[in-house]
Amino acid sequence: MGTPELISPRSPRVLAAKRLARRAFRIKERRFIAEGPQAVREAVAHRGADGAPTLLELFTTVEAAERYADIVDGARETGARVHLAPDSVLAEVSQTVTPQGLLGVCRFLDSPFEDVLRARPRLVAVLAHVRDPGNAGTVLRCADAAGADAVVLTDASVDLYNPKSVRASVGSLFHLPVAVGVPVEDAVQGLKDAGVRILAADGAGDDDLDDELDAGTMGGPTAWVFGNEAWGLPAGTRALADAVVRVPIHGKAESLNLATAAAVCLYASARAQRSGNRAGNGR
Repeated sequence: MGTPELISPRSPRVLAAKRLARRAFRIKERRFIAEGPQAVREAVAHRGADGAPTLLELFTTVEAAERYADIVDGARETGARVHLAPDSVLAEVSQTVTPQGLLGVCRFLDSPFEDVLRARPRLVAVLAHVRDPGNAGTVLRCADAAGADAVVLTDASVDLYNPKSVRASVGSLFHLPVAVGVPVEDAVQGLKDAGVRILAADGAGDDDLDDELDAGTMGGPTAWVFGNEAWGLPAGTRALADAVVRVPIHGKAESLNLATAAAVCLYASARAQRSGNRAGNGR
């Protein structure tokens, strides 16, 4: 296959990859781990703003190299170092109970917030005070699916490159610009200055999502601000928004979890914007 001999669990390359499980080392090296065929495939295809490949190294078992030969070949073509690894190495480096045989070391790929604003976004998800990495990754995936232009993680939110966040995004991390570490006040003000309406999603909001849709107020550029999984958005953050909107509960459920509410809100905006575009085009 043209790959090196089986790499040892004590290899410096393996130890360096294993250290990326810790945030301090990720920040120091500006590298993170992407696991599984979907994430690694997206990493192979991704390029940074400077045009350089995002994938730097690939660890693969013999079985995975045969099953996903196209991914391994693509990694080689980008110039990534490919390491043939026994299952024990993947188990050492992986953050999952059952590694899938492919593990990539990638460069950080977040975008400066100024670049997000410069692109004149029409739909943005702002994660303020979101601490659960699985929820953060899932909201990112929802934003990607809804056609959002960007995601912003405030400085009070979880690390974008936490292994659970990366896995939960299921490759969406590589699809759209993500700005990190932005103070929520700066994020809101910057988006407002760019002509974006700010909607805070909160179960106790004064405005109902259905009423917003019926009123035809959601067709313009919009940023949704989503809060903490347990206690929602602080009063100070809600006060920054143009409106605080609740997703109506028509049944007996007490509430929706963060990712589900985010999906409902983002898709509502996406549909309103598409409808507005069709009307503007005379269709």
